[in-house]
Amino acid sequence: MQGIIERKDVTAIPVMTHPGIEIIGDTVLKAVSDGDTHYKAIMALAEKYPTAAATSIMDLTVEAEAFGAKISFPENEVPAVIGHLLNTPEDIDRLQVPSLKAGRVPQYLKANLLAARTITDRPVLGGCIGPFSLAGRLYDMSEIMVLIYQDPEAAHKLLAKCTEYILRYCKALKETGINGVVMAEPAAGLMSDEDCRRFSSDYVKQIVDSVQDDYFTVVLHNCGNTGHCTGAMVATGSGAYHFGNKCDMAEVIRDVPPTALALGNLDPVSVFKSATPEEMREATRSLLERMREYPNFVLSSGCDTPPHTPFANIDTFFETLKEFNG
Repeated sequence: MQGIIERKDVTAIPVMTHPGIEIIGDTVLKAVSDGDTHYKAIMALAEKYPTAAATSIMDLTVEAEAFGAKISFPENEVPAVIGHLLNTPEDIDRLQVPSLKAGRVPQYLKANLLAARTITDRPVLGGCIGPFSLAGRLYDMSEIMVLIYQDPEAAHKLLAKCTEYILRYCKALKETGINGVVMAEPAAGLMSDEDCRRFSSDYVKQIVDSVQDDYFTVVLHNCGNTGHCTGAMVATGSGAYHFGNKCDMAEVIRDVPPTALALGNLDPVSVFKSATPEEMREATRSLLERMREYPNFVLSSGCDTPPHTPFANIDTFFETLKEFNG
């Protein structure tokens, strides 16, 4: 990270694994269910593109499934939580924190272990969900927003259980030998900066303080942030921050410490997936020009690039970066 800040050229870490699944000719369903397939997709992308780090699949259902939530698994789309597991504060009281052997967690640990062992020319970043986003998937997103005002004590109880599990998972990911984790906390962007601190950042900070060191970094991703809760994000003390396309990258980076990385923020759908290569080139070049004065900027997608993103656009993304760096 210090090397990225000190070097003159800009590096890129787009959050993408789905193109890797397509390179190896497999399905999303297989990749999110089988650690070997997941690893092969990560490896395929690392071999094809000069990313500054390799990333795993951003799957926001893994931890919810371990708690007992029902998940739908389309063959070639990302999994989704069906309904919600919890309905009342009493359900929260009864909720048990699961083991790391529940659901697909062992397969995700396997994928990260294999990637850490074989991808040695760049850092490998695993993935996990953030505490508030997990709580929303277990309690229902609309209901958790009501709960934090009507019964904040119950909300904090649920967040404590979510945090305990995510911390355990992050420690297990760290033990695989990977170099960091992209923590996806998009639901925190639904709250004000003050509430984001109370119901997300305070819990994220517990995880950061426990696992982050010179060899392992937390990259906090919040694509729900429109710029209104960057302060709350930075209060976590994470080593890097990943921003979605809803915010102005040149504005939010001013709130990020110069010693931390700021990653973002080309639209994964309207630019990466749906734009023409020429539009991709223009959008990438424009962002690079606007961010020229910030040495801690890392070029990225605003979120996980979706399945069926055209390779012509990904190629153009990296070509434009190469041209910009000269």
